Amino acid sequence: MNNAIFSLKKVSKVFPGVKALDGVDLHLYPGQVTALIGENGAGKSTLVKTMTGIYQPDGGEIIFNGKSVQFHSPHDSHALGITAIHQETVLFDDLAVAENIFLGNYPMTKHFSIDWPAMEARSQEILSSINAHMNPNQILRELSIGQKHMVGIARALSVDAKVVILDEPTAALSHHEIHELYELVNTLRDQGKAILFITHKFDEIFTLADRYTVFRDGSFVGEGFIKDTNEAQLVEMMVARSIEATYPKKDVEIGETLLEVSNLCHTTEFADISFSLKKGEILGVYGLVGSGRTEVMQALFGTTDHVTGSVKMNGKEVIIHSPKEAIDNGIVYVPEERQKQGIVLELPIYQNVSLPQMERLAKHGQIDQEGEMALARQYCERLQVKASCWDEKVMNLSGGNQQKVVIAKWLATNPKVIILDEPTKGIDIGSKAAVHEFMSELVDSGLSVIMVSSELPEILGMSDRILVMNEGLIVGELSRADATPEKVVSLATGGSVTC
Repeated sequence: MNNAIFSLKKVSKVFPGVKALDGVDLHLYPGQVTALIGENGAGKSTLVKTMTGIYQPDGGEIIFNGKSVQFHSPHDSHALGITAIHQETVLFDDLAVAENIFLGNYPMTKHFSIDWPAMEARSQEILSSINAHMNPNQILRELSIGQKHMVGIARALSVDAKVVILDEPTAALSHHEIHELYELVNTLRDQGKAILFITHKFDEIFTLADRYTVFRDGSFVGEGFIKDTNEAQLVEMMVARSIEATYPKKDVEIGETLLEVSNLCHTTEFADISFSLKKGEILGVYGLVGSGRTEVMQALFGTTDHVTGSVKMNGKEVIIHSPKEAIDNGIVYVPEERQKQGIVLELPIYQNVSLPQMERLAKHGQIDQEGEMALARQYCERLQVKASCWDEKVMNLSGGNQQKVVIAKWLATNPKVIILDEPTKGIDIGSKAAVHEFMSELVDSGLSVIMVSSELPEILGMSDRILVMNEGLIVGELSRADATPEKVVSLATGGSVTC
């Protein structure tokens, strides 16, 4: 441990009623990537804020380059070359790339004006060092999400960074942009930076990390080399349960065909989409970003115009041109972007659950609030939503509990088919296990589930059958018994599968 450039030793941080960090250790090494692993609530965010001087620890020691240091503010941490790149870095669309990189820290001339040539030259130097090919004078709004992310990284590296913290950096990136970020992390490692990489995704951990550190409930659980461990061991360290409990797929008797989709087409998004769904089945849909998987599901829910083809429920053709028609026919949709499309953050839990049922809950032109509350209680208790009360605003809940509220809202409509689009996106292992367990309960009770996911372990662990999409087409169907990671990825990337 002696060659660590940055260490936390027995660091604690206490908030009223909560011990966020309980004597934790962390060691970061030059030229190495350390993955920080833990569920939501494990203390990762508090740790990052302590490392960057936003929080001051209540106990323990921070060591930088072998010397004990104290951070009284973010300026102290920044001055030593400790920089954090967050999932959502604040940038300004109407400023140039170079202006965003040096915002608040512009190089100045001797006459106290901004040294524009120096800023442009230095920006180009930083961008080149991370293989980001863009013009420093380009206006930010003209860039893609991935390019903007690179600008945020360049901004963080505009100081002489020695420790780089990457906090869920791939959450909003496409498949191609994620691989560009991987290359960047390898570049920073080669430059000798000590990197702390925070992610929920195990494929990223095993692709990028040299070391790991695991937290659970604010406490240090263990650390080591990635080459000496595996996913099952890390999951058990994180949540004190086996990996099998994360994908609790029950053997359910599959019934007759419930939903039949034939030749579903859209002029720009997808074509010739045909598949069936049986009662009690979990049908997995896998595809890379841009494959058309979400667009197909939105068409089934009636939110997409100019769709042709036919949809049958129990052998009878149904017309779905709107979400109301989908709901009336027993089809509901839990969207990927739950905070934007699935819930109203400012409203309380009970009003979110009752939203699709205003007409049924209305009496003499007024909403029956007791009926709303009873509905929320019935389905939120069934899903074990953790909240102080049912009139708590949804914005105050964790990501996993927000997702459960969305599911509760749709279950209250008594659907026959529930479409789950990225049902565990952005939530921790414990919450994932709860959602997966509930999925098994849903099909056990007679519902049918279509699960869209970009996480291979989830697709393989929970699906009875798997449809694979590529460029708007279904390019393969695999049974649970025949599906392997290699087969699924090969189909999703335009390859073929040979038996």
